[in-house]
Amino acid sequence: MKQHTVEKIGGTSMNDYAAVRDNIIFKDGKVGVDDVYQRIFVVSAYGGITDMLLEHKKSGRPGIFALFASADEEGSWSEAVSGLRERMEEINGTLFTEPEQLKKANTFIGERLQDAERCLADLERVCQHGHFALEGHLNTVSEMLASLGEAHSAWNTAELLRQEGIAARFVDLTGWQDGEHLTLDERIERAFSEIDLARELPIVTGYAHTAEGLMKSFARGYSEMTFSRIAVITEACEAIIHKEYHLSSADPRLVGEDQAVPIGRTNYDVADQLANLGMEAIHPRAAKGLRQQEIPLRVMNTFEPEHRGTLVTGDYVSETPCVEIIAGRKNIYAVECFDQDMMGLMTSYDRAINEIIARFKGNVVTKDTNANTITHFLGNNLKTVKRIRSNICAQYPDCDIQVRKVAVVSAIGSDMKVPGMLSRAVAALARSGISVLAVHQSMRQVDMQFVVNESDYESAVKSLHHALVEVYDHGEAICAA
Repeated sequence: MKQHTVEKIGGTSMNDYAAVRDNIIFKDGKVGVDDVYQRIFVVSAYGGITDMLLEHKKSGRPGIFALFASADEEGSWSEAVSGLRERMEEINGTLFTEPEQLKKANTFIGERLQDAERCLADLERVCQHGHFALEGHLNTVSEMLASLGEAHSAWNTAELLRQEGIAARFVDLTGWQDGEHLTLDERIERAFSEIDLARELPIVTGYAHTAEGLMKSFARGYSEMTFSRIAVITEACEAIIHKEYHLSSADPRLVGEDQAVPIGRTNYDVADQLANLGMEAIHPRAAKGLRQQEIPLRVMNTFEPEHRGTLVTGDYVSETPCVEIIAGRKNIYAVECFDQDMMGLMTSYDRAINEIIARFKGNVVTKDTNANTITHFLGNNLKTVKRIRSNICAQYPDCDIQVRKVAVVSAIGSDMKVPGMLSRAVAALARSGISVLAVHQSMRQVDMQFVVNESDYESAVKSLHHALVEVYDHGEAICAA
């Protein structure tokens, strides 16, 4: 293992170039221009840009890709491209003060947008012919569009850092117009084969073009996969993710700044549970490579560089069994399938329903079963849930399917083997007048999940945090990294 680090900068952090430069690149003034090397930076698109390119991650509001794929309104995707161009140029205008620099930045991303728009128009025209189906090309379209966001931010960042006197190098993994379909590892190895980390500071696109397709395999977690594989292939000593918040015992906005405790240590198992709730420290598939190569992961707050952040390793277990984090997710749809004939045929029903959910890229947060009922709790928008329900109805016309909106709140910890913890949690919710619609606890004892009415989400988080986290004096044990 070498001495360099691989560091990923999240989209919200990227929106504040001054904070990225001062707090991350120059480490809050601890290093100078000549000492910023032996680091690789993988950057996300600026906050909100990928939503405009694809679709809004939380609300499902269509971006260019969703508009192009649905083709409900002729020309709507083209208007969205124009809107994206205006937004990207607006971002450039806040970063580059010299007219020539701004012109150069706008030309770079403008040419890519023009190429992409031309490709979409050509594809739309071809697919009007009966022999060509648009659905067969949508994966490629999503990959092409996703690449634009990271190319924009990485090129800008490298250019800005060069103006600071740093030998920054724009490393473009998007494969734009290179015509080669490499694996992710092959593309990374080729890109870094001639880079001297002692003298150059690579600024790398979070999107990488691969033969398999990163979007197809990892959806919006593609930049974390790129980050992880770079760390593994280059044998980094540490992988670091810079976010706009600390990994804390709960959302400070819900439980209060004084009650939320920054987590100093945890393990990859806990990170997986958070990812399942959409609160990713890192995508589970990306964490796998780091865990196998025993590369520690550190999650840091961009805007509090003096804090050492959260160190995530494979072998960590809390000294005393306890709950470390209360996390949750709203906008969950419970799809309950009841059929009296399911008894004895559970495996067949389960397989068929899972295949339907997978076909529509359903995100299963959790599920439960009994003798004649299977309930999936899906983290998708209503449009997708309705499609899933319709297809289950078509397959099982006698099945009574109920859909309702709920929330999932979890108590998570690296070791929660404490007798009576489940009863304490349920009692805390009951004292707050919260009805538990479903509860799940696995034998691994790393999380407990409570399904509640969506209107009870905030109260459930606060109640569980008060009963299971605030009762401990975490002190240095949790804060120390």
